[in-house]
Amino acid sequence: MLVAVVEERSLVAAARRLRRSPPAVTRALSALESRVGARLIERTTRRLSPTDAGRRLADESRALLSAYDEAVAEISPTPVRGLLRITAPVQFGRHHVAPLVTVFLERFPDIQVELVLHDRNLDLIDEALDLAIRIGHLSDSSLLARRVGEVRRVLVASPAYLARRGKPARPAELAGHDTIFSTGSAVSLEWRFGHRGRTVVRLSPRLLVNDTEAQLAAARGGHGIARLMSYQAFEDLERGKLVRLLRAFEPPALPVQLVHVSREYMLPKVRAFLDFAAQRLDGLRVIH
Repeated sequence: MLVAVVEERSLVAAARRLRRSPPAVTRALSALESRVGARLIERTTRRLSPTDAGRRLADESRALLSAYDEAVAEISPTPVRGLLRITAPVQFGRHHVAPLVTVFLERFPDIQVELVLHDRNLDLIDEALDLAIRIGHLSDSSLLARRVGEVRRVLVASPAYLARRGKPARPAELAGHDTIFSTGSAVSLEWRFGHRGRTVVRLSPRLLVNDTEAQLAAARGGHGIARLMSYQAFEDLERGKLVRLLRAFEPPALPVQLVHVSREYMLPKVRAFLDFAAQRLDGLRVIH
């Protein structure tokens, strides 16, 4: 607990890291200070900082924890074991993560994996998740991430639609087309293009839908132009069911990252899957 407080310099961040409530961490810190008879953390309204005694005790605690982890690893015949809970976006998880998980299970017979596929970014602490595969830039700086690849946002339409309505040459022409709009996280009816999204096209979509499969089905059926992640449209693009549009105006690629809760003493099962998945996903590009 002290190590987490010293490193995070915040009771709330330390509680998140330890998967405990802030009041529980505060009580544990007070109890430790009473036990050692010294103030370990100076508290102000703006920040926390360790005292000399707190810094020394934290350093000794790190050394003890490291020695403990090494001892456990040496005496345990199968250190990679237990339930590992992983989350990923639905289609990306189906095509890229699920196959990895099955091979991982074969390699580590004492592991059990629960794969939670969801297009919403689930909170790792609240949902008791060990790892996440995230697409895009992280908003939570308390998480650790390892970049393994990239994907893009792409515009797609069916050959039948383009034969009927023509192929747009510039983003501005989209305003005169039938569009299929995702309502999953959007706050306004617009698509942004180019570096930093400086080119903005306001839309009056014919279809608004919050489900990726429904967007794909509508696009395949010739009902308009959809904007999807490249991994979502990959198979239809490969088979010629959809055509990629306005490639020169696409925004920069988004990173694919393996994400876990920030902690120095990572569980063997988490470290094993991180190393295993990173090696196999490294350099992943779902269409260029």
